[in-house]
Amino acid sequence: MLRRVSSQAAKDSMPPGSLVHVGAEGAGPIRITVLEYDAQGVHILEEPDPGEMSRLKDEPQVVWFRVEGVHQVEVIARLGEIFGLHPLVQEDIVNTHQRPKLEEYDHYLFMVLKDLSFDPEEQEVVSRQVSVILGRGWVLSFTEGGRDPFAAVAGRINGGRGRIRHLGSDYLAYALLDSVVDHYFGVLEGLAESTQTLEDELDTAADQKVLQTLHKLKRQGLRLRKAVWPLREVAGWLERGEHEFIDHGVRPYLRDVYDHTVQVIDATESLRDSLASLMDLYLSVVSNRMNQIMKVLTIIATLFIPLTFVAGLYGMNFKYMPELEWKWAYFAVLGLMGAVTVGMLYYFWRKRWLGPGS
Repeated sequence: MLRRVSSQAAKDSMPPGSLVHVGAEGAGPIRITVLEYDAQGVHILEEPDPGEMSRLKDEPQVVWFRVEGVHQVEVIARLGEIFGLHPLVQEDIVNTHQRPKLEEYDHYLFMVLKDLSFDPEEQEVVSRQVSVILGRGWVLSFTEGGRDPFAAVAGRINGGRGRIRHLGSDYLAYALLDSVVDHYFGVLEGLAESTQTLEDELDTAADQKVLQTLHKLKRQGLRLRKAVWPLREVAGWLERGEHEFIDHGVRPYLRDVYDHTVQVIDATESLRDSLASLMDLYLSVVSNRMNQIMKVLTIIATLFIPLTFVAGLYGMNFKYMPELEWKWAYFAVLGLMGAVTVGMLYYFWRKRWLGPGS
């Protein structure tokens, strides 16, 4: 069954192993690139046919099959036949709503990762699913398209930089995993800068726009947390498990990836605490502003209480009131009101109920 749907709910009624693309609709055909390399050199093959790919995966050199795009399920099904992929693995590749995980099969290891990037203009974390399959002497990677998360790894292979061309396919799989984890630090840096900017804005204003930005950053931090916490299990399983596809010489590098993953988790939790503190700060600023407003209104109302009493007293319609016939009575009453107002303001000032320190 080959279909495409946009949400997981639309796939619920289908049997397990159904090849249904779940996610954003891709643009253009799927692109396949093959990098065959060893210490002496590298050979790049664009758009190989099925026969060439079947032959290349059995070559003695390390072969990296790069698949950009997962929206054409018929192409994924054909690759599944060539590499002997389980139907559930093929299903997870085209379903881009998977949780990061690692699964071990007889002839390969299957990893699902989340490649993240940060959009500073929209202040959003962009998530794309990455699938990596490690076999004996070959690696098969699937990306959703758009930004290439493995461009730096391909550049190291093409340029012969580092030790990647001198080691096997397990080191290549490590390099891909390490590249994904390294991108998380860039996301953390972007979120930290946005959080600092928001904290500076809170010092001057605490309006509805700041609250919306705060909620948005909390959602992006949660998206990062959902991607990195399961990755800790993947890195730990690779580093501690006994896998026939991974040489003992690569385990120190996998341990380094695990350490980086823990660092990202710690930084993510710190970011989460910072955003929670900003929410408390926002509520405190709003509460203080409301208290200032209520204080001003209370003082104004308090000032008018004796003035209202005086005005009400002399507004009574009694015929015999001594002051009614006095020539200066009106000005005397106004003076009395002014004196009462000044006296009350002086009393408030002495009590430190007025001013910035009140």
